[in-house]
Amino acid sequence: MIEIKNVTKHFSFGEITALSDVSLTINDGDIFGLIGTNGSGKSTLLRIMSGVLKSDSGEVLIDGENVFENDNVKAKLCFIPDNVYFAPNATPKSEGELFEAAHPDFDKKRYLSLLQKLSLDPEQRVNTFSKGMKRQLSILLALSSGKKYIFFDETFDGLDPVMRQTVKGAIVEAVCDLQICPVIASHNMRELEDISGSVGLLHKGGVLLSDSLDDMKLNVQKVQVVMKNSSDLEKLMSELDIVSKDAMGSINILVVRGNRDEILSKVNAYTPVFAESVPLTLEEVFISETGAGGYDLKDLFV
Repeated sequence: MIEIKNVTKHFSFGEITALSDVSLTINDGDIFGLIGTNGSGKSTLLRIMSGVLKSDSGEVLIDGENVFENDNVKAKLCFIPDNVYFAPNATPKSEGELFEAAHPDFDKKRYLSLLQKLSLDPEQRVNTFSKGMKRQLSILLALSSGKKYIFFDETFDGLDPVMRQTVKGAIVEAVCDLQICPVIASHNMRELEDISGSVGLLHKGGVLLSDSLDDMKLNVQKVQVVMKNSSDLEKLMSELDIVSKDAMGSINILVVRGNRDEILSKVNAYTPVFAESVPLTLEEVFISETGAGGYDLKDLFV
């Protein structure tokens, strides 16, 4: 388990606040999505979690121990920054050998299998790789490292849609096989909604919200409805806690806060022409939660 308790970090002699009183709990076996715009503090938080930086106040505990200057805890971690350095003559084979020497539990068999799955030539020089291929290689090294906690900064940046899904599959497979706990930071919530079990939203160095996706989705529903007349729709909306309303032709799309069965009961009381509950996107969940806190998600992610 990772416990982040009231972490604050300043730069430039206190003039810039990167993180302000950040608290999060990340459970073992979970895939945690850390979402925020550029400059929200994601990278700084990951560096503090990995022990690269020291917080000005607060602490990060991993399995009950403080991570900073603690070799026993750091031995459980692997941190992949947004820009990974590879030596000029490096190849996937030489990088694997380097990781194997540095990490006693490195899984060479898994690594070679993943290289083959992603069609990365073990003998090709990494400096000839595209940005996306370098990103893939760094992810495969991390997933084969034998570490319990893996921190990814902008994991899917530079990957095409097909490769993005392949990498997500490799991460999920590693979680199931090895019981690892990945923390994935991204500015794009759509990249995380189909892989994360829990998410945290950072904004201007603070946590706006953090919870499991399932729990978030229990509290807000998306309903598509076609009413017989506009007056019925207006009456219905006055009875519901509306987060947002949109329309697609005659179909009204309502995002509503509350219990699904109770909402559908109120909708069906008006005998609609058509009504159904549909799954929410992560963005829609965040719109409801940030709106309740007085924030507009469109303003956060401009």
